[in-house]
Amino acid sequence: MAKPTKTKATHSKPKAATQTTQAQPRSGGPAEVNAGREQPPRQPGVERRKNHPTRAKHGSIELILTQAIPQLGQPGDLVKVRPGFARNYLVPQGLATFATQNNLRMVEKHRQRLKDLEEAHRADLLSLAAQIAQRSLTIEANANAEGHLYGSVNADQIAEALRREGFPIQTEHVRIEGPLKELGLYTIQVHLAADIKGEVKLWVVPTHTEETPG
Repeated sequence: MAKPTKTKATHSKPKAATQTTQAQPRSGGPAEVNAGREQPPRQPGVERRKNHPTRAKHGSIELILTQAIPQLGQPGDLVKVRPGFARNYLVPQGLATFATQNNLRMVEKHRQRLKDLEEAHRADLLSLAAQIAQRSLTIEANANAEGHLYGSVNADQIAEALRREGFPIQTEHVRIEGPLKELGLYTIQVHLAADIKGEVKLWVVPTHTEETPG
């Protein structure tokens, strides 16, 4: 009688769990190399290049004028000139300076200050014109019975009358077509600036004389 055949049970071993590993950065990369390496000292030339004169096109160089130069510009203007003209004449003579970043910023600040001062001065002139318009002046003059003056009233006398009232007016500010030769009421133009004008009323009256008792 045949014996039953024994079959060996084969048990497969469980596979080891695969571990997911993240890729590690290679050592010796630029970041690690730079971190471990001491940075070189700052080169003075790098700082100087920031303030290097600005080169314009066609071989010219940009300068900032420090003085008025005929047919070139006024102080503070940015101009383009030949390098030789700049280095041999304008800069050594103190007529201009190189248009570096620092100098350009200084010029811009100076222009802003001038603009602020100009606006403040303009506001003062407008206020002065308004104050003059609220006043009237009186000037006495010798005249005959018909009202004709023996002399005349001129711009200098009107300016002096305004100064007596506390207004800083000069003769050139007063605009009249000619000397006033009659008694009466006049409207006098006072030009304080190119576009700022005021008006003042002027009475020209006969000179007061006290009668001598008989």
